[in-house]
Amino acid sequence: MGEERYLPLFETTRAEGRVLYRLFAVSVFVGICLIWVYRVTHIPKAGEDGRFGWMCLFAAELWFSFYWFVTQVTRWSRIYRHTFKDRLSQRYEKEFPGVDIFVCTADPVIEPPMMVMNTVLSVVAYDYPPEKLSVYLSDDGGSELTYYALLEAAEFAKHWIPYCKKYSVEPRSPSAYFVSTASDAVRDQSQNQNQAGDLALSKKLYENMENKIENAVKLGRVSEEVRSKHRGFTQWDSYSSKRDHDTILQIVIDGRDPNARDVEGCVLPTLVYLAREKRPRYHHNFKAGAMNALIRVSSSISNGKLLLNVDCDMYSNNSMAIRDALCFLMDEEQGHEIAYVQFPQNFDNLTKNELYASLRVINEVEAHGVDNYGGPLYIGSGCFHNREVLCGKKFSKGCRSEMKWEDKRGEEISIHDLEETSKSFASCTFEENTQWGKQMGLKYGCPVEDVITGLSIQCRGWKSVYCNPTRKAFLGLNATTLLQILVQHKRWSEGNLQIMLSKYSAVWFGRGKISLGHQLGYLRYNLWAANCWATLIYSILPSLYLLRGTSLFPQISSRWIIPFAYVIIAKNIGSFVEYMWCGGTMLGWWNDQRIWLYQRTTSYLFAFIDTIVHYLGYINSAFVITAKVADEDVSDRYKKEIMEFGGSSPMFTVLATLSLLNLYCFAGFVQAAIAGTIGIAEVYETMCLQILLCGVLIVINLPLYEALYLRKDKGKLPRSVAFKSMAFAGFAFICSKFIY
Repeated sequence: MGEERYLPLFETTRAEGRVLYRLFAVSVFVGICLIWVYRVTHIPKAGEDGRFGWMCLFAAELWFSFYWFVTQVTRWSRIYRHTFKDRLSQRYEKEFPGVDIFVCTADPVIEPPMMVMNTVLSVVAYDYPPEKLSVYLSDDGGSELTYYALLEAAEFAKHWIPYCKKYSVEPRSPSAYFVSTASDAVRDQSQNQNQAGDLALSKKLYENMENKIENAVKLGRVSEEVRSKHRGFTQWDSYSSKRDHDTILQIVIDGRDPNARDVEGCVLPTLVYLAREKRPRYHHNFKAGAMNALIRVSSSISNGKLLLNVDCDMYSNNSMAIRDALCFLMDEEQGHEIAYVQFPQNFDNLTKNELYASLRVINEVEAHGVDNYGGPLYIGSGCFHNREVLCGKKFSKGCRSEMKWEDKRGEEISIHDLEETSKSFASCTFEENTQWGKQMGLKYGCPVEDVITGLSIQCRGWKSVYCNPTRKAFLGLNATTLLQILVQHKRWSEGNLQIMLSKYSAVWFGRGKISLGHQLGYLRYNLWAANCWATLIYSILPSLYLLRGTSLFPQISSRWIIPFAYVIIAKNIGSFVEYMWCGGTMLGWWNDQRIWLYQRTTSYLFAFIDTIVHYLGYINSAFVITAKVADEDVSDRYKKEIMEFGGSSPMFTVLATLSLLNLYCFAGFVQAAIAGTIGIAEVYETMCLQILLCGVLIVINLPLYEALYLRKDKGKLPRSVAFKSMAFAGFAFICSKFIY
């Protein structure tokens, strides 16, 4: 028994098939090198047709080769983690630390209160000692509707928490759970009969709560009758707007209060509402500012040693996630080196074939690879932090911080005094002349503040861990329209490129502090936006030169066709196998390739341009909230996997122009071949790869052609986009065909 105490709380295993994959990667690299040799030795002579296109393709291929090498770092030596929660419970059940959970919302219209409350209820019902659990809702919208929804959720929690624990419910988001109970077959009839009454009561109470909240949202205000019953609403008396108001802080459930009990008489977790002070003359630093305010306020109220932050649409799908995280942070041998435990970002509203792609390969492959070099990136949600580290503590090999419970209930002050004392920590002026946003808390100055925060922690010597349990820890909402997904990726790629060009670039900020493999793991994402130019070159030039009858690739009878063919086939088969291994479908992989193309030619292009303009001083970066709700018609089309366009956007104009340009070029080429201007045999011999590339680009854009010309629903592309794209594509077509 003495030896068992020192058994590790988690184990790390290496991915199977590493040698086979490395041989495959090396063979692709050899093919890439042969392509370089061909390009260098067969450059058209000065003045010869095709020289410009040849040099552009060679530049694009050099970039693709470099970026491919960077991506291999995330696949070269993957590791997987497995936790032993039974050992954790045996050793530390009574010593578990306090956990403070932060849920952030910013707009009650884009992020509906009912959705936010389902997230709050899912984390407040964790399988964890309730007296050690505190949940904080940060409302940057400062909406009394969100506060009212939290009051109603607090009442429902008195029934929901005991129900979850009594029947070991999963997931613990009421909405998601009730959907699952309606769709799943009953496995244990006797257990179901015992549970049926409680389930019916919980559903009724949930529906009552939902009706009250939805009615208030429709009215746009809280009734005077409700306001008179809760003293917290008086804090809105001085409210001017969501950008100009005092700190609003309310401890909705005080976990210290002996009367704060659920219907079974058990202690309830602490529940706090916070709307930090906002003034027009102070920059509020978006989500990073909200997080830092939460860190300070929570230190005054509960001061949990472990912090979890989740997006308001990212509900807990695994009630044991805290225990999974503690297996890493409380491990006797390695726990003192770990700063944070990052869980993957998964979605519960994905269609069967993932119409707008997902983070599947990143979650199941790449993150495990980066984990091997010192830990994953901090992605801003679903992450457990050691409070001391997030607040700036430096790593020291000899220093061990105790991740254990400290009972401070003897140090009690009245709830009113505690609220008033804590408000100052969320004021606009608190951070002046301090290290907050610099050396303490989340860093400011970048749209993806989470990434630079994680990097700075790792550069101080700390490690992070990627935990990807079989039952996903968190599930959120993926975008349901193409524009939403493109705008979201524009924000991510723009922020990552800003990091690349800033003092926080992993190349120089991480030099000598983290490993080369870890630096390249960051570059994999920092260079997202830079992929736009090489992709645009390959999407445009081969088709234009096909129209002119100029070959940019080896002849089909040449031996040099072999490395091109091998790299193309191997890369796509490898990508397909990888995607299927991650649990995807064949059509899902094809959709993934389409979105990959769309992101690189629009999201990344606009991100790159905006970043350069930003560094020239013309525009400032802004944080864009992705809408979490969709119209009923949009939702129906999404479920049927019909791509949603619906509006006019420069991104759609770019996509439509590129797709039509490839269609025009292919049609012009076919017309010339039929007319006999160029021979079929000659075409097959000299331009096989260009025909293939142009054809694939046309096939992958079929949904776009339908949206331009065939669809009649509201999700089609507007006529303005069709006219503009036809004009641009036609102009490029004419210039290429008739201007030498």
